[in-house]
Amino acid sequence: MKVNVILEKDDIEKKLKRIADEIIERNIGLNDICLIGIVRRGVNVAEQLAGYIEEKSEMRVDVGSLDITLYGADHNLIALYPVLNDTNIPFPIDDRVVVLVDDILYTGKTIHTAIEALLKIGSPAEVQLACFVDRGRRSFPISADYVGVRVPSSGLERVALHVETVDGESCVLIEKRSAPAVYKGKA
Repeated sequence: MKVNVILEKDDIEKKLKRIADEIIERNIGLNDICLIGIVRRGVNVAEQLAGYIEEKSEMRVDVGSLDITLYGADHNLIALYPVLNDTNIPFPIDDRVVVLVDDILYTGKTIHTAIEALLKIGSPAEVQLACFVDRGRRSFPISADYVGVRVPSSGLERVALHVETVDGESCVLIEKRSAPAVYKGKA
């Protein structure tokens, strides 16, 4: 497999700061918003965004995590029965702007499931979506409000965001495979 690094740490920080600026601009006048990162790397992205938003504005930013593990082996039940294992949202989301954050947006299945899970927790005034990498090729009509980088890719490629706290380095990689990826529940 061939691996190409397409973004390094400095590029990632610049793009995260730009996303933070866009979130501030769109939500100007609000005292507080909440960012909910999808476990695993979406949480890291949400925490970094919250830091930049609080640094650049007077907004108070609550950060939570949403773990959407598949229910059983039947992937068709993913949207109906999300299991919220390591979810940590220690604040109310009712009538608030919730920015749902994930590292990679591809088919949209993960985001669809995350929205379903959020609505079981509370009733936000608005849900916005931030992703660091948008790969395109949706299976669902899902579109991100905030995107760090668009990386059109094929089924023969794997795109990954590495974050320092999880992977020991910050970068975006594209890995070329010899055969198409098989869907295993996380999109």
